[in-house]
Amino acid sequence: MTGDMHSAVLIAVMAACTILLRALPFIVFRNNTPGYVIYLGEVLPPALIGMLVIYCLREVSFTAAPFGIPEVIAASAVIALQAWRRNSVVSILAGTAVYMILMQTVF
Repeated sequence: MTGDMHSAVLIAVMAACTILLRALPFIVFRNNTPGYVIYLGEVLPPALIGMLVIYCLREVSFTAAPFGIPEVIAASAVIALQAWRRNSVVSILAGTAVYMILMQTVF
């Protein structure tokens, strides 16, 4: 098997596994979704966002210059945009842009 064929087979297998894993809950539960699955669907997204925030801010030094100011401004922009627009993609992209502009021009 050539390298290109091997790569194509790997991509096809990964795509099939991804599709199967995405469709499996719909196939298994049909009209009968258990309560714990509904609970996890409500609780996990905010928990994951919280973990991502902690992960992103874990190495920010609030005791040395620039004292975490760019991170706080960018995080505030994300929070404000999310509260206003309710669009995660816009909030994250704008927060990233604010942070990068601050780091490249101000700090």
